Amino acid sequence: MKKIIIASNNEHKIIEIREILSQFPFEVVSLKEANINIDVEETGSTFMDNAYIKASEIHKIADGNMVLADDSGLAVESLNGAPGVMSARFAGEHGNNKANNEKLLYLLDGVADEQRKAKFVCAMVLIVDEDNIIKVQGEVEGIITAEYRGDEGFGYDPLFFVKEYNKTFAQMSNKEKNTTSHRGMALNKLKSELEKLI
Repeated sequence: MKKIIIASNNEHKIIEIREILSQFPFEVVSLKEANINIDVEETGSTFMDNAYIKASEIHKIADGNMVLADDSGLAVESLNGAPGVMSARFAGEHGNNKANNEKLLYLLDGVADEQRKAKFVCAMVLIVDEDNIIKVQGEVEGIITAEYRGDEGFGYDPLFFVKEYNKTFAQMSNKEKNTTSHRGMALNKLKSELEKLI
């Protein structure tokens, strides 16, 4: 069975992607499961730049397998789009969710609800082969809460409130989040493009 190597070892992300791509006859594996241990430096100025950089670097050593990379993050309107491409390392240390969330809450302390608008962005690049490269992007709008709500998800999920559901991402079930999330939207676009190739 042909593999799609996800350019990540983030278990939450892998689970979300596996669920949404489960209809395809591909084995979806993490970098660790593919025995790939490289750290690609994300030097792009946009989410799409970074997704492409990751996908292309890993595709060089992927033994002909497909590679799917994403770069996603949070853009807060009143912070001029920050944390943006720095979302995972907003407070300095890469992947320190607690520190990132605390910094965000600190910067928005006392800011009115109407000034707390934000969007989650997910850019995805799937390299099928050198001639077939799929690029998609999903976005979802919300507001940043003044306190943590919910225990599910990861990253900024406990602070990202979606009005249509009256919940933060961290209060949603996997099914709800996959339906509405930026990654879910990007993956659904990806599914449509993949179906054309198969």
